Amino acid sequence: MNKLCIDVGYRSLNKHGEQLCGDSIQIVKKNDDSMILVLADGLGSGVKASILSTLTSKIIATMLANSMTLEDCVSTIAATLPVCSMRGIAYSTFSIISVNQNGEAEIIQYDNPMIIFLRDGKNFDYDVQSRIIGNKRIYESKVRIKQDDVLIAMSDGAVYAGVGQKLNFGWKRENIIKFIEANYDRRLTAKTITYLITEKCAELYANKPGDDTTIATIRVREQRNCNLMIGPPANPEDVDRMMSLFFSKEGYHIVCGGTTSTLAAKYLNKKIEIPLDYVDPKIPPTATIEGVDLVTEGVITISKVLEYAKNYLDDNSLYSEWSIKQDGASKIARILFEEATNISFFVGTAINPAHQNPDLPIQFNIKISLIEELAKAMKDMGKTVQLNFF
Repeated sequence: MNKLCIDVGYRSLNKHGEQLCGDSIQIVKKNDDSMILVLADGLGSGVKASILSTLTSKIIATMLANSMTLEDCVSTIAATLPVCSMRGIAYSTFSIISVNQNGEAEIIQYDNPMIIFLRDGKNFDYDVQSRIIGNKRIYESKVRIKQDDVLIAMSDGAVYAGVGQKLNFGWKRENIIKFIEANYDRRLTAKTITYLITEKCAELYANKPGDDTTIATIRVREQRNCNLMIGPPANPEDVDRMMSLFFSKEGYHIVCGGTTSTLAAKYLNKKIEIPLDYVDPKIPPTATIEGVDLVTEGVITISKVLEYAKNYLDDNSLYSEWSIKQDGASKIARILFEEATNISFFVGTAINPAHQNPDLPIQFNIKISLIEELAKAMKDMGKTVQLNFF
């Protein structure tokens, strides 16, 4: 897929009153441009549904990842899942999206709402073929994917959102398509698209979902590099080497910290311009250096970015803050979370005398700890991360 990669995001809303979700997601990622995603919706809700969907998704993902046929997967599921004594059926519905390294997506669907495909921000009607496997009608499609294509799988809790409450017949698939088209922005991550849809579902359910609701989004995007430098090197003689390596890398260049910014400006033979107004009184202001995309303060700003990163990996409830605010932490968050796919951290290990002040709630190694935590969060988001210490 050349310079393209796959961005994945998913989120579930449990049926009101249930501790376990009856939907399950399994992802097998072979490399940056080859993966299998399975969304399974177990019969009913609660513990039994959770077991059914987990078995289904794991069986399908594992077997397909090992190049077994769809017929083998379906027959194995039929032979494995227990039969419901009341309904006499034993299955979990499922949706499968498999993307190979040649840039082709295979879509397989059984009894879930049909997967939504966006191309250039608009609904794309892909060809669908059907066949019977093990007494089940399976729908199959193969589509050549392009940059910015978006595929959205969902359990039926999404299309039932609002039934008997805000909507008479639920939030139909065509309504979901209109919602996504109206809110589409090519910069949105798969996680953010998923968040927007599930938040709307929760609103329609009056925050008391009548069914388990799961959204899984795949977005095809271009790989983008980001380089973030914080702190001067422990050995002053390494400054030029650190700066040379940092500025020779392609992509965004973010410089964090007062001393680091001064060294970067000196290396580039440019001036630092510092505004007097604070966008956010809690976050130190940004500065500008010609040749640098973003210049911010160090520890306080990165601490806020880490807070946003942890929340992003949880329920992304702070999205409305960092997605629009213009302070340094929000700008870094937008670049790292939404723009970058490959992130290189350049971390100077010199001790900052300010961090030795016993009146400050900052430990001497806070900078290293923050960057290591942030790097882990980036990896959990599916980013390719490289740490360079000086």
